[in-house]
Amino acid sequence: MAALIQFDNTYQRDLEGFYVPWHGESWPAPKTIKVNHVLAKELGLDFTALDEAATAALFSGSEIPLGASPLTQVYAGHQFGSFNPQLGDGRALLLGEVVDSNGIRRDIQLKGSGKTPFSRGGDGKAALGPVLREYIISEAMHALGVPTTRALAAVTTGQNVLRESSLPGAVLTRVATSHLRVGTFQYFAACGENDKVKQLADYAIARHYPVLVNKEDRYLRFLESVCHAQSALVAKWMSLGFIHGVMNTDNTTISGETIDYGPCAFMEDYDPATVFSSIDAQGRYQYQNQPSIAIWNLSRLADTLLPLFDDVEERGIEKATSVLSGFSEAYFTSWTTEMRKKLGLTLEKSEDTELASSLFRTMENQSVDFTKFFRSLSDSLSGEDQNTRQLFAGPSSIDDWLAKWKARFAEEPDAETSSHMMKKTNPIYIPRNHKVEEALKSATHEQDFSLFEKLVDVLSTPYDKRDGLISYESPAPNAFG
Repeated sequence: MAALIQFDNTYQRDLEGFYVPWHGESWPAPKTIKVNHVLAKELGLDFTALDEAATAALFSGSEIPLGASPLTQVYAGHQFGSFNPQLGDGRALLLGEVVDSNGIRRDIQLKGSGKTPFSRGGDGKAALGPVLREYIISEAMHALGVPTTRALAAVTTGQNVLRESSLPGAVLTRVATSHLRVGTFQYFAACGENDKVKQLADYAIARHYPVLVNKEDRYLRFLESVCHAQSALVAKWMSLGFIHGVMNTDNTTISGETIDYGPCAFMEDYDPATVFSSIDAQGRYQYQNQPSIAIWNLSRLADTLLPLFDDVEERGIEKATSVLSGFSEAYFTSWTTEMRKKLGLTLEKSEDTELASSLFRTMENQSVDFTKFFRSLSDSLSGEDQNTRQLFAGPSSIDDWLAKWKARFAEEPDAETSSHMMKKTNPIYIPRNHKVEEALKSATHEQDFSLFEKLVDVLSTPYDKRDGLISYESPAPNAFG
């Protein structure tokens, strides 16, 4: 096992005082559910020679590989708008970092490995259902081209955890370009440790935005870079009907990757006010609010960096405001780019943003499935509008928009190229809630992982039509839930 993972742990080495060294629990009978060998190869790792016992021990945290520097990271965060000055890895353990085959530094983290100094009264463990949910959705997001953390492995621990009932325990091995969050900066700023905020900013710049290292205004450009990464990320979410559900500042990454798949989902019937968190009573994180929440979170990052922008606070605020004011333009540029691809438009026309916006106004209150609608549009290119129209509660409501879209599409130089682009942008298969729940129920209550395996396989090629998978294309039946 010593030669399996070549760690190079800069967080542990360069940021002493930003974490607590820690080890996870040793589990009684860990068992491997799934190893992502495709991702392992990308990371330059090969686990195929390990037997079952060694594989389960590695991915459960029961045995820490040579070269790892396991630690728990501290951070703070605004949760549903309320500031918590100390959160941290309550059930996660950063094993260390590797440099992958593309030269990109990646964290390897165990999630559900047991109680840590930041568990805040919790047991630090994870139930099987949430572990498999994160595996399914994070890998689906990757296949859809969305920046995201990845799932390297999932194992059961052989020990139950007590939630509303007694459930099988499990551990997820998660991979990210880093686990730096807006909340990481907030923790040290709240402690009044501006020197550590600067140290963290220098580390984040070197790791994620190295082109800025020698820039005189690097901290301001750092904020700008994070804004651009987040604007592009949220535009991707919106283009797919994805709702994160818990866009707290501790779930907002510096890298621009999606992190923490708790109460999240892909919208079925289009409704901009859709919420996917039972505790979000005020609808703070509903679908339509995601861009505004992103800029709110980025403003909290700017708050922590103000002393680095200028010695005079008022000038620092002015500089930060100037950068933050560019978020809306960056977001709408990214969103319009995504929508052009979904609509098969390769040329850039000034009227494209309104064309896309008017579509969503038309879709509202029409009980139209988000994913099926965009996929069906390619059929409308040949004049076959029936598949698209029948998705609407009032089919005639879409006719005017279809006419405008076809008129705009007629200006495109190559219909075949545009059609191909649409089919590689509008997925057939997404992690529909009822299929995810079906797989999790079978795994949790019957120890049958076949539906989980099938769903992971289907979602690995979301744009390619496959025979026998009609149930994976369809919205939830009326009886679901």
